[in-house]
Amino acid sequence: MEKMEVKLGSLSFFTLWFGAAISIAEIFSGGLIAPLGFKKGVLAILIGHFLGTFIFVLGGIIGSKEKVSAINSTEKSFGIYGKKLFGILNVLQLVGWTAVMIKSASSSLNAISVELWQFNNNIIWSAFIGVLVILWIWHGNKGIKYVNGVAVTLLLGLMLFVAYFIFKNPAELNKTVEGAMSFGAAIEISAVMPLSWLPLAADYTRQGTSVKKDAIGSFLGYFLGSSFMYIIGLGAAIVIGNSDIGTILLGVNLGVIALGVVVLSTVTTTFLDAYSAGVSFLSITNKFKEKSVAISMTIIGFGLALFFPIETYESFLYAIGSVFAPLFSIVLTDYFILKRKLEKSIKVDPVALLNWIVGVGCYYGFVKLDFVLGATVPVMIIVSTLYIVCRKIFNSRKFIIEDSNRIA
Repeated sequence: MEKMEVKLGSLSFFTLWFGAAISIAEIFSGGLIAPLGFKKGVLAILIGHFLGTFIFVLGGIIGSKEKVSAINSTEKSFGIYGKKLFGILNVLQLVGWTAVMIKSASSSLNAISVELWQFNNNIIWSAFIGVLVILWIWHGNKGIKYVNGVAVTLLLGLMLFVAYFIFKNPAELNKTVEGAMSFGAAIEISAVMPLSWLPLAADYTRQGTSVKKDAIGSFLGYFLGSSFMYIIGLGAAIVIGNSDIGTILLGVNLGVIALGVVVLSTVTTTFLDAYSAGVSFLSITNKFKEKSVAISMTIIGFGLALFFPIETYESFLYAIGSVFAPLFSIVLTDYFILKRKLEKSIKVDPVALLNWIVGVGCYYGFVKLDFVLGATVPVMIIVSTLYIVCRKIFNSRKFIIEDSNRIA
């Protein structure tokens, strides 16, 4: 995939991230919070999204200022090998998201087609979504600025209609939903969704025209869009007992229009996953073209979607948080607080790498602890503090491995 030829302004970033947020994944995630109740659930959604989106935007600012992709921004903190490691992890995350999106979309489309035409074939619907994503990738990035704006407008109108259907009887929101969900876990499930876009944010903001305006557009677009989708999923799980978008759309008698909603919302989001998989792959090796890699990742995602167990979705979200929360805590600390500037590339930085490993362990510790503010924020604060202390204690220039035979 060629580099974007069209510069993106603040409105483009708003529609880009608002469109990314209007997806099945957000609605399904909001449904997971239903056992907490509607009022507490909405509060947790807003808190989690504010914290997660703020962190996500900070990563985007680095791309705006330095004109580098998200994964390439990790090289100054972790070195060349560290960047390659996180490039691999990010590609795996993005392939996972591609599989999740195709799997959930095919399930919803299949439910709709069974109801309308008695057509039942998940594999066909999965392939249909995969082909559309590939066609979007092949067309190129101009779709981000033009087609995505139209898609977001249509989807927003339809989602407002769905929201009216779900919330027209407020008394029904007082229903009790079986299951266990703490306030801290709800915040974490909300925060980890924008966090999952953090390794992608700079891939797009590097094409921006104004650091401040692009950051504001990105924040408002994702915060408003994703919070709205989560709340729809939360309300649907409470009112109708199901957060599957296909079931919801059939419930409001949208018929064939329901198919279009699912297809548009899936393709606009999955395109971003596949595109950034191509960008991240180039941080590992530059022997392939971004477009070819993105198409290949879509095909792999399609294959995985046929076998992906959707019941492991919550664990998938936690896995993303455990890797990228401590990772970007170090990157953001280096850039905004320590302002470290290395004169030449290094192979690997053990201080940063060890702090990241500690952060991964801390993340799962906080998940088990069920902390009231979730795991992402406290772990990022702990890792950042620990990293600053380590940098003060050790002269980083003495603990950087510059090649395989000596230590600088």
